[in-house]
Amino acid sequence: MAEKSFRDAERKQLSMLARIEKQTLVWLAGRMPAWVNSDHLTLLGFVAMFAAGLGYWAASFDKRALLAVIVALVVNWFGDSLDGTLARVRNRQRPRYGFYVDHITDAIGTFFLMGGLALSGHMNPFIGLGLLIAYLLLSIEVYLTTYTIGSFHLSFWSFGPTELRILLCIGNVALYFHGPMGKVFGQEYRIFDIGGAIGIAGMAAMLVWSAVRHTRELYEAERLS
Repeated sequence: MAEKSFRDAERKQLSMLARIEKQTLVWLAGRMPAWVNSDHLTLLGFVAMFAAGLGYWAASFDKRALLAVIVALVVNWFGDSLDGTLARVRNRQRPRYGFYVDHITDAIGTFFLMGGLALSGHMNPFIGLGLLIAYLLLSIEVYLTTYTIGSFHLSFWSFGPTELRILLCIGNVALYFHGPMGKVFGQEYRIFDIGGAIGIAGMAAMLVWSAVRHTRELYEAERLS
């Protein structure tokens, strides 16, 4: 009875790279070996995110670990993005199981990633904590919207997980070749502190905008006469 009443949420992916990413993922899914399934890819993405966190921690005493983090983020993209596409291409979808496992592993993986950044010495631990809190609050808003409105947003303001991974990789390259410091209005700050502060502000703005918009939508849908 529960399966008959369940309705999968509408997926909305409007990020800058969504179109080319979707084409790439479908191409990859069509060429995956038969023995590889979505669970394998989800596990691969989760382990890669854990490795990225370890890499950031290792960067506190060897900056070459920053390059290893880039590799881990690419592997994370491969596993985390391809698992659902592979299920859809093979018509082996499990909407509730897939949604739950994918997002609980994302949340735990992000904890490892932010923890590694906070221990890297290249980001103020409080900014790392702020990023984690902002991410989790935004995730809660997404999941509540999925439940109450039936719409699952994979991106905000043309930014999604893929774009954020790319920004992290660019930051790693800048940190590796140019050092940890950057200037803002003539003052020197750590590059990752600047990026982290911008990330916190951006996610906070997304959260407020989405919460107001969806509260109004739900109020209109259930207006009391």
